[in-house]
Amino acid sequence: MRKFWLIFSQAVTISLAALFIVQLFYPSLLGNRAETPRDNLVVVKEADTTNKNPNQGSYSSAAKKAMPAVVNIFTSKKATPNPNQQFMDDPMFRHFFGDQPDDELRPENSWGSGVIVSSEGYILTNHHVVESADEIEVALADGRNFPARIVGTDPETDLAVLKVDVKSLPAITFAPAEKVSVGDVVLAIGNPFGVGQTVTQGIISALGRSHLGINTFENFIQTDASINPGNSGGALIDTKGNLVGINSAIYSRSGGSMGIGFAIPVSLAKQVMEQIIRQGSVTRGWI
Repeated sequence: MRKFWLIFSQAVTISLAALFIVQLFYPSLLGNRAETPRDNLVVVKEADTTNKNPNQGSYSSAAKKAMPAVVNIFTSKKATPNPNQQFMDDPMFRHFFGDQPDDELRPENSWGSGVIVSSEGYILTNHHVVESADEIEVALADGRNFPARIVGTDPETDLAVLKVDVKSLPAITFAPAEKVSVGDVVLAIGNPFGVGQTVTQGIISALGRSHLGINTFENFIQTDASINPGNSGGALIDTKGNLVGINSAIYSRSGGSMGIGFAIPVSLAKQVMEQIIRQGSVTRGWI
């Protein structure tokens, strides 16, 4: 019996030794592949296909919500007649001095922006956009154009309300004033330099800016979202597409955006707008 176990142990030992040699020198005979060293692996970060919000980090939903309610405003003013035109048309004058360049009167055109605040056709904009306009035309985001009339203005806050005779317009929603904070991301929507509706992005840089010499009553939101000539009267919105303020002015040495823009807060704009719509003007207490 002892001799049998001795032979068995020797056979097992020889088999294990042979298996070790084959594994070491001829691994392919056992059907095994050498493991790739982990140092040579490239870890690829796969996209999360379960993400329910594919536009995370994008403000497209806010822009799509607010853009239909922002309009382009085109104004024209009749040119002032030349007081010497009658004298220049005199035949005797023409005999000695010849025909002068044609002084045909051409209207002065300008542009701005506005925000539809009611589906009944009320539009909020800046007073200085329509201050001296003889004719006002409003271009909607869907390409339709309509003439507009002034319901009332308030120069002391630089606000004005227009009216177009169109129903069922896309009106903007107002953000709660108490939810606005410094550092919030905002979008400015308007018609800079008359190129068409444009969206720019920035943050709220400061609140309650005053003593700027722009308006009589000042309580501006300061933002670094690009605001240029033509943006006046346009919308400053939050990332949910709600109206935060009415773009009104910029600080600039060149006439273009330098990262310091000012918007009238929605709380003040709403008070003025409601009074203008209700009674055509704003009434304030005084001593």
